[in-house]
Parts: sequence; structure tokens; C-alpha cells
Amino acid sequence: MAKSLLEQPPEIVATGHKEPIRNFDAPLVFSFFSGAGFLDLGFEKAGYEIGYVNEVHKPFLDAYKHSRRKMDTPQPAHGYFEGDIENCFSGTEAKRLSGLVNAAKKGKRLVGFIGGPPCPDFSIGGKNRGQYGENGKLSKIYIDLICEQKPDFFVFENVKGLYRTARHRQFFDGLKHQLDEAGYSCTERLINAIEYGAPQDRERIILFGVRQPQAKKNLPKFNWLSHTLHPEGKALSYPWPNAQPIAIKRPQPKRIPAELTIQHWFEKNDVEHHPNALHQFKPRAGLAKFETVQEGDDSKKSYKRLHRWRYSPTAAYGNNEVHIHPYLPRRISVAEALAIQSLPKEFELPSDMTLSNMFKTVGNGVPFLAAYGLALTILNFLKGVGK
Repeated sequence: MAKSLLEQPPEIVATGHKEPIRNFDAPLVFSFFSGAGFLDLGFEKAGYEIGYVNEVHKPFLDAYKHSRRKMDTPQPAHGYFEGDIENCFSGTEAKRLSGLVNAAKKGKRLVGFIGGPPCPDFSIGGKNRGQYGENGKLSKIYIDLICEQKPDFFVFENVKGLYRTARHRQFFDGLKHQLDEAGYSCTERLINAIEYGAPQDRERIILFGVRQPQAKKNLPKFNWLSHTLHPEGKALSYPWPNAQPIAIKRPQPKRIPAELTIQHWFEKNDVEHHPNALHQFKPRAGLAKFETVQEGDDSKKSYKRLHRWRYSPTAAYGNNEVHIHPYLPRRISVAEALAIQSLPKEFELPSDMTLSNMFKTVGNGVPFLAAYGLALTILNFLKGVGK
């Protein structure tokens, strides 16, 4: 019987600095476009080891480091690279990255690349410049890096516009062809964060690929649904309440899963006492809208009021999209936004980070529970390949 990808002997790998005892049987993850680390945290909690982190925006990388210190989580085995991903193709950083990947493989470590390139150029409500936009180009660069470094597996995350918009889909299909030529078998799915227990209707395309001779075309054994908690069709079809007049108190409706509601997550994360509770934009104009928009009225692009007994629309807090507290006349706080992204209660952003950067990194991040569920799904697959 062939061994699974994870049936490998433990190896001692020097990291160059004092670190806690590590599980060298765990897949080693190299993270790109890491932001504040929501995707990485999901993989780490599922049993992977974070080995390398790349983020070009210093405030996001500082937030990544801060949150790990606060959660008493080990720093990445090989540290951080603050810089453009294009530096990973030539020069000192490229040489270092290749050395780390090759050393891990020589040590019988399973190596994975994970990342979600910035996506406004593919977003239906965004810039829509596609592959030619400054952010759009990064998707091709990430795939180029995968094909050059040849990790054992990879994860690519992006907005649904890349998958559903015809002209962007052509570009996406081209990326998959490139990966196929490089020896990867891939599978894709348009997931929704609510399927994994996050209180948010957030669709994203996930492309997973593995470079192994045992892998079959299109990965027929890969079970995308193995760690979903609420099938999307069912999760969105409960008798969720419609928009209602603002009220300080409102009883929980019957026949809805409380764990998918804003109220549940606000209480779970104790958002009123969270370190980021007071980090919120103060209204300078349009206060009347904060006082009059009904609870649960998210029908317009801006000034969407959340409903305490419903899930949130996609967490996106820029470009004039304003999400309002269910019954208070204000925008939601950073603590509340983190709860909507299903982060653990202990996760926090540094207090000296600007509000714009706080909300941007929260809105850009992969919901923690979605990342965790995906990571477990992939881990199950990696353990079973070849059996």
C-alpha cells in the first residue's frame, strides 16, 4: 500500500533562532499577500506550520506580528519578508526563498503555498480592470511563483468575479492551464463563508492544486464539503427576518441557527469589551441615515444596517460601503468587524493602526472559520492521497 503524503519521518531543521518545539510532520506553509494573517491562522489551527510570511504593506505585517504576540502564537519558522512578491523571483530574497523550499523538501517536509492576491480588479463592484490592473497582475505573478518554486500543493483565493465574469474567467482558465503544464492537478469551488460557520454571506473562488504523481486528474477524491457545517443553500434559506424598525431589544426569531447571527458573534467575542471596541469611524455627516435606516436593510450599496438575528453581507468596508450597527446610530467597530470575520475573541489589531488600515485588512481577510474548514479539508486529502 502506498504511503500518504504525510507519512514521513520527523526531521530536525535549524531555524537560526530559538523557537518552541515544532511538529515537523506538519505541512510547512509559505504565505503570500498575508495581510493580518486570517488565512494563515486558519491553517495553523488546523495543524499546519507557518514557515514564511510575505506582505508588502507594513501596517498589515505589523498587525500580523501584533496579533500573534497577543495570542501567544509562535512566529513563522523562517520569519517575515516585507516587500513586493516580485522580489521573490530574483536577488537575495529569491535565493533565500528557494533555499527554504528546497531544504524543507530535502527534509521530507510537505510544502504548501497559500495566498489570496488583491482582487479589486476582478470584483464586480470594484475597478474591473482584470488581469491588466495593478492588482490583477498579482494573480499571474503568484501563479508564476508557484510554477517556479514547485511546492507540493497550493491554495489560490480570489473574488467570485474572477470565476463568474466571462472575460475574467478566460484569464482564470489560462492560469489553470499554466499550472497543468507545470505538473499540477487542480480542483476549484466557489465557496461561501457561511457554509463553514462564519456569520457572513461571502462568496470566494478557491483553487487548490497538488503536484504529486499519485494525484488523479481533477482530484476526484477531493471532498470540498467534508468540513462544511451549513450547506450554502440551506444556510441562506432559513426564515431570516426582513428589515424592521430600529429597536434596542428584539427577541430571537424561531427556526434560525443562532450561531450564524451577528448577535451570537457579538456576544461570543464580547465586542463591547474587546481591545478594538472603540475603534470606529465617527459620522461627520449623514447622521440621519444612521438613525433612520431600518435594522436589516442592506438593500443599498452604502449604509447597510446589519440585523442582529441575521448574518452579515460581505465584509467590505471601503469605497463608500458603510455597515451600521443593528440598533445604535453608528458604524460597526473594528471589534465587531473581527467578530463578523469569525476571528477568535483573543485576536486583536494594534491600537496605533489607522482606522482605514484596520478596516481594510479586516475586509480583505479570509474569514477564519472558512480558512480553518478549508485547511482541514486539504489536510484530509493530503493524508489520503495514494491509498
